[in-house]
Amino acid sequence: MRVWKYGDDVNTDMLFPGKYTYTASTPEEILPHLLEDLDPEFAGGVREGDVILAGKNFGCGSSREQPVVGLKAAGVLAVVAKSFARIFYRAAINQGLLLIACPEAVDAWREGDAIEIDAAGGRIRVGDAAFRFPPLPRELLEIREAGGLLPFTRRRLRKERNPGGAR
Repeated sequence: MRVWKYGDDVNTDMLFPGKYTYTASTPEEILPHLLEDLDPEFAGGVREGDVILAGKNFGCGSSREQPVVGLKAAGVLAVVAKSFARIFYRAAINQGLLLIACPEAVDAWREGDAIEIDAAGGRIRVGDAAFRFPPLPRELLEIREAGGLLPFTRRRLRKERNPGGAR
């Protein structure tokens, strides 16, 4: 796992440049442009299971979903920040991207520290230090596990239509 650390007010244009809004909509089209103006190495270096650490107001700006779709498609395990823009937080729920607000964990991290996240238990370990955050509600964990709000809803509707059948 690799950790990518950024500061305060990382907006959606920094995560995915607005100039591609109408030309890139699929994960394959979005991935090469992730964070290209903020961190040109990110798109080529991010791997499944990586974690982003950030300061306050992560994801501020527009309501475009490409930044979240791209981070999810890149395999980002979680974004741990001091705080999130509300509209970005909602988009992340819709796509099943794990966001954790834990300022103490962000401040504690130093280059080389390992990070372990227990979303259901509300715990994050950074190096030798452990921090708590409000455990995520069961419904949010289920949405994440399903891969986002649409797959979660489809699964739930299938289950309601066929209570004894397969998922």
